[in-house]
Amino acid sequence: MTDLGVSEEYLEIAVRLGSAWAAGSLIGLERSFHGRPAGFRTHALVCLASALLMLLTAYQGLWLKDVSSESIRADPTRMAQGIMTGIGFLGAGVIFKEKLTIRGLTTAASIWMTAALGILYGIGFYYPAILVTGAVVGTLALFRLIEYWLPSQQYAQVKLRYARGAVPDESSVYALIGEHNARVAGMSYRLVDSGQAFEYTMVIHTYNKTHFSRLAHRLREESDLLEFSVSPVGE
Repeated sequence: MTDLGVSEEYLEIAVRLGSAWAAGSLIGLERSFHGRPAGFRTHALVCLASALLMLLTAYQGLWLKDVSSESIRADPTRMAQGIMTGIGFLGAGVIFKEKLTIRGLTTAASIWMTAALGILYGIGFYYPAILVTGAVVGTLALFRLIEYWLPSQQYAQVKLRYARGAVPDESSVYALIGEHNARVAGMSYRLVDSGQAFEYTMVIHTYNKTHFSRLAHRLREESDLLEFSVSPVGE
C-alpha cells in the first residue's frame, strides 16, 4: 500500500473517531444539563471506545502487517456483540431503586444507544449514525417537553399515623384522599410505637401533582393525626 493510501486511511480513522466523540458528547451534554450521573464525559468515552474497538476489525490490515491478507478473517459482528454485552454492566450501574422510584433507566438507555452509535461511526456507516444521533438528542430533549404536557398518572406514597384510640375508619381515609382528586392504589396497616399508635400506609395516584401538596396542606389541619408523609414518586 502506498504512503498516500495509508494517509487516506489514517484520515478516515480520525474522521470516524471524531464523529463518534462528537456524537457521544452531544448526547452527554443533554444528560449533564439535567444532572444525570452519567453525563458529558461518560457518553463521550462510551461512544469513542465503541468506535475504537470497531476500528480494530475494520482496519485489521494496518495493525496485522506481518500477516497475509488471506489469513485475516474479520468478523465485526462479534466485536459489536461484545461491546453491547459489556456496556450492559455500565448501564446497570446507573439504575437504582429509591423507595417506589426506579431512577436511571433513561440514562442507561442513552448509554446503550451511545455505544451502538459508536459502532456505526467506527465502521463508517455515517448516514444512519447521523440520523440516529439527531433522533436521540431530540428524544432526550424534546420528548421531555411532550411528557410534561401529556396527562399521566402521578403516584405518591402516603403514611398516616394516629394515636391508637383516635384512628379513623378506613372509609374516612378513602374519602379524605378522594376529596383531593386522588385514588388509593393499595393500603397496608400496622401498629407502631409499641402498640401506642396505628399507621396507614398507602400508594395513591392522581393526574396532577398539585393535588399532593393540597392533600398535605389538608393533613396539617387534622388534630388527631400524629405524623404524616406524602412522598411523590419521581422519574
